[in-house]
Amino acid sequence: MTQSEAPQKKGWQPYNLDYDAQQLVLKNRNNKDVLNESHKMRMAVAYGLERFWGEHLRLGREKPAKGKYWKAVWDKLAEILKKADIPLPNDDINSQQNDRRRREEEETQKIQQMAQKIWSMPIEHQRVALMVLTQLCDALVWWTQRYKIKGADD
Repeated sequence: MTQSEAPQKKGWQPYNLDYDAQQLVLKNRNNKDVLNESHKMRMAVAYGLERFWGEHLRLGREKPAKGKYWKAVWDKLAEILKKADIPLPNDDINSQQNDRRRREEEETQKIQQMAQKIWSMPIEHQRVALMVLTQLCDALVWWTQRYKIKGADD
């Protein structure tokens, strides 16, 4: 087993959340200002899955490294929930259109569809997803406090 591989276990294991969070933090440790997003992610959980998911879009336009970090956390959440047989919507909303107006229209439609998919999840799945996301973000905060390079976010 290499250092970058989690121990292989059948089914969902809650203690792998800690490992997954550690890996996410380590991958983003050297990106200026990115790790402070861990704290913002933890606070954003309270606003719901669709708002958490949408934050990567805003940040992707303004601060791409931060947007990628948020998206990586969502991707990891989808991967974790899949092990528990809970499908988490995770569509790629980027349009391949060359025409700017058409690209924006297509992306808007995809965003609306994605939000509808999240809102249409069975309430039990939404609750589990929020609980797992909360724990994942708690672990992100913990690892951020351990691994953050002093002065990197000044």
